[in-house]
Amino acid sequence: MKYKKWDRILSVEVDEIDDDHRKLLNIFSLLHQALADGEFPDYQLALLEELINCTVWHFSHEERLMLKHGYEDIEEHKGVHRQLVESVREFQTRFTRGDKSMLEEDIEYLERWLTEHILTDDMRLGAYLSRVM
Repeated sequence: MKYKKWDRILSVEVDEIDDDHRKLLNIFSLLHQALADGEFPDYQLALLEELINCTVWHFSHEERLMLKHGYEDIEEHKGVHRQLVESVREFQTRFTRGDKSMLEEDIEYLERWLTEHILTDDMRLGAYLSRVM
């Protein structure tokens, strides 16, 4: 199973945001490994819940920085955050309602979404924050 590791190309040049992204990618790595190893569904669910909690916290962290520094595209960026949280919550609901098989495709979708978000929206935010902080 292939997964994305932290790479300097993902740096938004704001250390505290980069640190969050490293943590999120590490949880994805753990989740990929749990799926590959056929770990117990409860363990997989615990990792998914950790991923959700860290993602929600990270989004709040970014949004706080946007507010503090007057980022003009805050509403659009927050909307993108909400979309991902809704998607991952739907995935979590499906899993907890009985579909105990996390699909590699679902995890890869979430990971791809995060990577693309970092490379687009978060890069713009990082460039802005680097100028104003």
